[in-house]
Amino acid sequence: MSPSPEAIAVAAILFGIIAAYALFGGADLGGGIWDLLAGSAERGAAPRDLIDEAITPVWEANHVWLVFILVVLGTAFPPAFAAIMTALFVPLSLSLLGIVLRGVGFAFRHTAQRLRMRQLTGALFAASSLITPFFLGTAVGAVATGQVPVHPSGNVLAAWTSPTAVLTGFLFVAACAYVSAVFLIPEARQRGHQDLMRYFVLRATAAGILTGVLAGGTLAELSVSAPRLFSRLMSSALPLVAISVAAGIAVLVMLWLRWYYSVGLRVAAAVAVTAVVWGWGLAQYPYLFPTSLSLAAGSAPAGSLVAELVVAGLAVLLVAPGFALLYVLQQRRMLTAAESDADLRLAAQPGPAVSGQPALGRPGAPAAAPVAVRMTTALVLAILAIRAIRDVFSPPGGR
Repeated sequence: MSPSPEAIAVAAILFGIIAAYALFGGADLGGGIWDLLAGSAERGAAPRDLIDEAITPVWEANHVWLVFILVVLGTAFPPAFAAIMTALFVPLSLSLLGIVLRGVGFAFRHTAQRLRMRQLTGALFAASSLITPFFLGTAVGAVATGQVPVHPSGNVLAAWTSPTAVLTGFLFVAACAYVSAVFLIPEARQRGHQDLMRYFVLRATAAGILTGVLAGGTLAELSVSAPRLFSRLMSSALPLVAISVAAGIAVLVMLWLRWYYSVGLRVAAAVAVTAVVWGWGLAQYPYLFPTSLSLAAGSAPAGSLVAELVVAGLAVLLVAPGFALLYVLQQRRMLTAAESDADLRLAAQPGPAVSGQPALGRPGAPAAAPVAVRMTTALVLAILAIRAIRDVFSPPGGR
């Protein structure tokens, strides 16, 4: 049975959102990878400062794409959503944990007062940026190779630990590092940091070559683990694969020629990543899970799909302009803190200074009140989390 036009349209929207997350979320995660590899505190101070300036205005928005993916997958293709969330519970939970810990580390390393706490939260941010793309990649590798059963009874270890899934995980890590390094080159150029520009040019070149090698290895492994997908990638999806390869080579050529203009580099890197995602979707068509769950069998009723299309249209009209404005303002550096902001924040802190006594919240002031507030907030959140977990796992009769 052929899938309906509505199912095809929603599936195309889903892969478009996946491509957006691979690009924007990947660049965001890649910044954390370079933060991890920047070296000691003194040596890596300048690259980390640039990464912070580039990521801070948009890092929360970049992961909204993942929410869109889960919502569209769960409402438009419920059987696939249920199977993926059951069979791949472990890698998806680890990737989600990485996203949460990454956000905690990134937020608190800017507010921590003690050096050891800043180092701890910085390490948490960097390490989580490595964990998240790897386990997302293993989950994608499991789906692409058809290792996810339609009706799993629990976590399927073999699905996300196969050679193809592990290779895909490493490929995701390398691709995130590659996109991030390419995006950071124009950021350094806009700020006039020639040394940082050369720093990320070298890393973008190395990450691009590594990504190409891993992509070739993964493709070769697919010829054994998923022959149908490999055959389709080499036939109907070959133009998209070729576009991705050409765009990746174009980025390396521009770096070699020292053409560091923002639009050309970023567009070529974006095409290299998104073309792979679209190639995967085209090669997998008409299946959600290769050979076991077709798009027609795994789709929601027509009414639900039409509602998905309506919501997608509203999102384009209402949400997309907000994202576009956010990225434009970030590129124009209108969302970064000015030097005078430190004085404004200091002046806004409570507790006027008394002669001979420092104001509350200022250097040398007692920190008892802020600490008490944070501890109270943490206690309330912990109680709410415990109650939520208890409600989820308690039997229906006991509620």
